[in-house]
Amino acid sequence: MIDPDMTPNLLLVVVVVALVTTGVYLLLERSLTRVIIGLVLIGNGVNVLFLLSGGRAGGAPIVGTTPVEEMSDPLPQAMVLTAIVITLGMTAFLLAMAYRSWQLNRHDEVQDDLEDRRIARMAAADQPAFEDDTQDTRTDLEVEAAEARDETGDREDEQEVVRT
Repeated sequence: MIDPDMTPNLLLVVVVVALVTTGVYLLLERSLTRVIIGLVLIGNGVNVLFLLSGGRAGGAPIVGTTPVEEMSDPLPQAMVLTAIVITLGMTAFLLAMAYRSWQLNRHDEVQDDLEDRRIARMAAADQPAFEDDTQDTRTDLEVEAAEARDETGDREDEQEVVRT
């Protein structure tokens, strides 16, 4: 038999699913602003999930003021408070990164890493990594940087830098 005190509210389960789904979608975007919003949504979804896992709402978990059978579980509440602090710290860090990116580039888009592309290309061609270590590939990387797809529209400026 199902204990009615432990069955979760279906509306809150739908809220958790919606928050986490939207958060993951935003987390996969290239804009740091959307990544921050996605992280906050995932954090809030997990916090609601923690509270759902704590069972029914009850009295304050203070011995002497509430009978033991009517007390709510204090562990999920403590975990949610800890998760709030961790989410706040991560949000502050990502906000600092987005602000610095805006100061340097006037956008907060995360660009592709050319070195990662080069290593992936070598792995696809089944070339050993030590062969590339003996070559000076600085000019190749500069050419690849000029040819890379830049979503911010500053491609002409990068090509001029490479030519000089």
